[in-house]
Amino acid sequence: MRLLLLLAVLFTTPHSFAAQVSIIIDDIGYRQTDEAVLALPSNITLSVLPHTPLGERLAAIAHDKGHEIMLHLPMQALNGKEMGPGGLTNQMGEQSLKQAIEDAFKSVPYAKGVNNHMGSLLTQLDDPMTWLMESLKQQDNYFVDSMTTRYSKASAAANKQGIPLLKRQLFLDNDVSPQALERQFNQLIQKAHKEGQLIVIAHPYPETISFLKANLPRLTEEGITLVNTSRLLPYRLAQKEPAASDKVHLR
Repeated sequence: MRLLLLLAVLFTTPHSFAAQVSIIIDDIGYRQTDEAVLALPSNITLSVLPHTPLGERLAAIAHDKGHEIMLHLPMQALNGKEMGPGGLTNQMGEQSLKQAIEDAFKSVPYAKGVNNHMGSLLTQLDDPMTWLMESLKQQDNYFVDSMTTRYSKASAAANKQGIPLLKRQLFLDNDVSPQALERQFNQLIQKAHKEGQLIVIAHPYPETISFLKANLPRLTEEGITLVNTSRLLPYRLAQKEPAASDKVHLR
């Protein structure tokens, strides 16, 4: 009996199971400096903007290095900010929106999942979110809600379509000053221990890349495992690997 009680204590204490963190670097594809993400560990997920000068090539190289690739899909924002090519708007009908999604996937090889670029307007709308999830169901992809608005309908639409969905829980680098990055990284560690798994979004800023290179070893010291995003999803999707013939469209 005493042995059973001891085992119960051991297996219910904090950190007895390693917390898991997924760091997604998105906004990749426009700047030559974005290539610096290729020097990061392969268990960091890279989310690439569609139809960008560097995106297709960087996605293919990163995949070869072992990175998981996502499509960073532009969506209409409340502030009217320019989305870039391939953006989804509330003026699109079902067919045009689904065609835009299909074209975006063709420009980003090996994408296993999607997260929204901006989207504070579009993610609040039922129909576009339903059409998005229908498209992802055909692609057998997952969705990470970047949570650019608390009123997002993405989760409800994903549940109806049976699409695995995760939500961004922390932005690492809204401020890239050393003090702010350190503060957010400490929060990452605390939240990971508290919640067990954590989705973090960051960007390919030189300051962020340098900070991650220097500080990622702290996760291991804290007993936190850095994983690709699909590792936080059901086993079937985590093991899925798109065929190169279906996904590669190098120019």
